[in-house]
Amino acid sequence: MADYLRDGLYELRVRVRRQNHRMLFFFHGQAVAILAHGLTKEERVPVRDIERALRRKMLFQAGPERQTHLEELSDA
Repeated sequence: MADYLRDGLYELRVRVRRQNHRMLFFFHGQAVAILAHGLTKEERVPVRDIERALRRKMLFQAGPERQTHLEELSDA
């Protein structure tokens, strides 16, 4: 299940056995989702984790080209 948290940040919840895993992500354009933070938690996502993900989102948005890996192709 996915929910909107705030400020362009979403939460994806997955339950594996008895443990809830939460992935906080945002979208870059229309086709790319960026994972900003992950945690395991039984109840709500703590505010400190939301703030951490939002800081990472701001860092990414300040220079997305610095976050992109470009693989060099060899002429072999």
